[in-house]
Amino acid sequence: MQPDRYHFRPRVRWMASPPPGAIPPRRVRQAGHYSGPPRYPLMPRWGFPNLTWREPTLVPGLPAGYPPPIERIGTLGRYTATMLWCLVGLAAAGAVGEFWRYALLVISRDAALGSGVVGASDALVIATSLLAVVFGAMSIGFTLWWLLVARQAAADGAGQEQPRSTREVLLGALVPGLNLVMAGAILAELEHMVLRRAPDERPRPSRPVLVWWAAWVLNELCLVLVVIWRFRDGLQAQADAVFLNGLGDLSAAALAGVTAFVVSRMTGLLAPIPPHRLSVRRVVAVEGAPPPAGRPARPAGASR
Repeated sequence: MQPDRYHFRPRVRWMASPPPGAIPPRRVRQAGHYSGPPRYPLMPRWGFPNLTWREPTLVPGLPAGYPPPIERIGTLGRYTATMLWCLVGLAAAGAVGEFWRYALLVISRDAALGSGVVGASDALVIATSLLAVVFGAMSIGFTLWWLLVARQAAADGAGQEQPRSTREVLLGALVPGLNLVMAGAILAELEHMVLRRAPDERPRPSRPVLVWWAAWVLNELCLVLVVIWRFRDGLQAQADAVFLNGLGDLSAAALAGVTAFVVSRMTGLLAPIPPHRLSVRRVVAVEGAPPPAGRPARPAGASR
């Protein structure tokens, strides 16, 4: 019997490592004395990025979440109030322009007017009207957004269910005619939850809410009167329409101002402490996060 010429060769990888003591130990540098801060012959080109420190809102390893309504209501309330105060200024300027135009119409009955005065009056009315329309639309959007977030924050804080759905709130605030009654009721319900009164108790609107409700009704009545008056014919009807436009701008300015006051008041009741007045916080413990990855083990003899 002949021996098998094909025999098994195991796959072995040989690795050589120096024996202990073959590599001389590294010298331990003696710590020198402090000679002051480092000095550079040129301006260093390294450093930290030019960014403002921000409070972390997400811990690595935890699921991401949207900030709760109580944390968003402060910033949203300030933006809404700022937008409404801008609308107050534009509406007041528009009222001045409309009354100026009406005064020019009265003066033109007995004397001729200069083209420069008439052009300035028209430019003021047109510019303020266009800007008021833009800021008015933005103010309505911000106010509705604030209303929805404030209702959720108030319901969470009081531990109650919202008395109306989001669809009912939007319909009650935007549908003409219906919003004359529902807008004040919705705001009174919000104030009832913000003050954390009993859910079975009937909402009793405070004086600021009643003033806002009256300004809301007055502004809508002025708007309807201006629209109806524009369909009348005659020079006197056109002059009266200019005067009514001025009254409508004044009512819009009053409504925007009262709305800004109510928004600031409700926001202050929901979030009484501004974020910039809070003390510096530090992380004491994190629950639910995975443990951080440790440093890998360094083999003996490896250079640092």
